[in-house]
Amino acid sequence: MATASADSSGPTGHVNLEINGTPVEVLDDGRSLLEVLRSAGHVEVKDGCSPQGQCGCCTVLVDGAPRVSCVTPVRRVKGKSIVTVEGLAEERRDLWAGAMCASGGSQCGFCTPGIICRLEAAAEKGADISDRAVVDKALLGHACRCTGWQTVHEAAIRVASTETTTEQRDLVAAAERARLEGGAVQTVSPNVALGHGGFADDCAPSHSLVALPQGDSWVVAESLSEARSLLGKVQGRRTTVPAEPPITLADGRWDVTLRTCWVEPAYLEPDAVFCEPGGEPVGPLTNGGAFGGKLDGQMRVDARRLADEHGKPVRLLFDREDVVRQGPKRPPLAIGVDTNMRGVLRVARTPGVDDLVSGLASGLAVQQVDLLGPPTSLSLRGAVRAEIEMVKAQISDDAEPTVLLTSGAWARASVDDNAVNVVVHAGAALDEIILRSYVIGAAHQALGFVRSESLAVDAEGEVQDLTIRSFGILRSVDTPKITVEIVPSESDPVAASVAAYCAVAAAAWRDARYPPVVPVSAHG
Repeated sequence: MATASADSSGPTGHVNLEINGTPVEVLDDGRSLLEVLRSAGHVEVKDGCSPQGQCGCCTVLVDGAPRVSCVTPVRRVKGKSIVTVEGLAEERRDLWAGAMCASGGSQCGFCTPGIICRLEAAAEKGADISDRAVVDKALLGHACRCTGWQTVHEAAIRVASTETTTEQRDLVAAAERARLEGGAVQTVSPNVALGHGGFADDCAPSHSLVALPQGDSWVVAESLSEARSLLGKVQGRRTTVPAEPPITLADGRWDVTLRTCWVEPAYLEPDAVFCEPGGEPVGPLTNGGAFGGKLDGQMRVDARRLADEHGKPVRLLFDREDVVRQGPKRPPLAIGVDTNMRGVLRVARTPGVDDLVSGLASGLAVQQVDLLGPPTSLSLRGAVRAEIEMVKAQISDDAEPTVLLTSGAWARASVDDNAVNVVVHAGAALDEIILRSYVIGAAHQALGFVRSESLAVDAEGEVQDLTIRSFGILRSVDTPKITVEIVPSESDPVAASVAAYCAVAAAAWRDARYPPVVPVSAHG
């Protein structure tokens, strides 16, 4: 991208604009502002749902106003000033980065640059970002799957008071706690909040080819826009097909029943892998565990093969619809039990489910069901375990269900319309900020699982809900305050976010008066 004058007329077929104070000239070839920015090395601007314009990860400031860049044609910003999170005034940028790190307001950090741009624009206009209602309104166009919003609010309060971080933290210990909870390496530092977590697609060489999935093969092109053009991609939409639990209960006279729908884990960073010819593939897990998703190694195999075939680095990318169609889901199930916890669990056929259930509820007979639909996995946070803990809690009618893991980690929770309260034991905390952030994120996800999250899959097994806002993820405005009490311990550190997820799911189901189908919003 060549430097040009600030004149906005430009030659035919080109657009002049300013990016973070530098005048540039770009070809007007139909690309979005997001693709132009990332092609120019501004990888702090993230592609979470492109071209849906629904997750907010690609938010930048255009003449000071926040705009999602994935649905903004570059010709629409001719002559305008574009500011990414890196282009904010240094003092403000560092204040936001420090506040997000100090509060645990960014875990993987994928959504955080867009959130910072949005909230900074609100603050510049005089909005009181220490007010939760003000922040909730500003974040209506954003999705965050890691943090549960509470820690983002706390970061905004720090920035509103221009509070700098003075406490000393062992960020190596913090990263170890993040690894325990997420099951994958994760960096902890202020730079993560600015989009520098080291995601696979951010690290790929600029001259890499781009490969997009087409059935069982890949379409390879020089650029993302060219690959999409070759695919003839038509943007998916939210369906009117209702989300239904796909498995019926086994015959019997049951005291407690629970049926679940398909659910999308909805991690924000779409799967991405790149590979140099003859090299080792990078991705899809590079900064965070995607809640147990992204475990299939086929993308890595294909990346190595395509790089060797073409003799150039290749980036393999899923878009949001690819993630939804091909990514693993929680196994839908139907449980019927008596008051002695004896009964039948019918569940989508999933490797390992028999062993898991026998260790949790020996009185449950497992019937695995062959379903048409996306793949399922027990690696996803609390899959099947949470549903069994929910049923156990109904039988006991425990006001604060407690979940104990074999590792020694445990959590108990209470839920009502105004608050979610979690007590957690995780051995030595290592870093209370990161532990608390993960527990809050798990609580937010569990609350959404019970109250609102579902995925429509038709009778042929085709996923119908393809936009990120159709998954039922709780927005900031929908999320009550979440408090966490960490039990002090000198024992070995163990992961506790799964225990927290299960405990909050059980407490949320109790608060909803134990409806036989979840989510409550679809089948209350």
